[in-house]
Amino acid sequence: MTDTPAPVPAGPIVVGTDGSPHARHAVLFALHEAQLRGTGLRAVCAYDYTSARYTGYGWMAAPEDDGGLYEQLHDVARQAVTDTVHELGRQLGGPHVEVEVIAASGRPSQVLLDASKDASLLVVGTRGSGAWGRLTLGSTSTEVVHHAHVPVVVVPADTRHASS
Repeated sequence: MTDTPAPVPAGPIVVGTDGSPHARHAVLFALHEAQLRGTGLRAVCAYDYTSARYTGYGWMAAPEDDGGLYEQLHDVARQAVTDTVHELGRQLGGPHVEVEVIAASGRPSQVLLDASKDASLLVVGTRGSGAWGRLTLGSTSTEVVHHAHVPVVVVPADTRHASS
């Protein structure tokens, strides 16, 4: 008799989303992949509305941090991601996927890298458009591909409606 280790449960699939059409393609791909693998999905939305964002403008004062504004931004981002994932899950059909939604303040690539530390796969979309754009990645996708410690899938934009 051999001692074989018990299978280690696969980590979740992490997908970055910002509400754009490109991100919707990535979420749909990630949901389908989670169904195939029988694992959960972690949908992550990063937003950067910290006071550091306002310092470069000079004429624009940073909002006072009484917690209300930042809490509202977090709640709006989280609800938008939740709604999108549920809508796309219904559209996809098939087996139910457990979904964790994370909305976090910070640089999108860093938020995604942090959220994927225990993941089995990281999925992002690309902002490419037109003939040249289809050959390039967006800045977040590029940074994630170069720094991730898990496999990464970059889902291209839906080219069925792209102009030639």
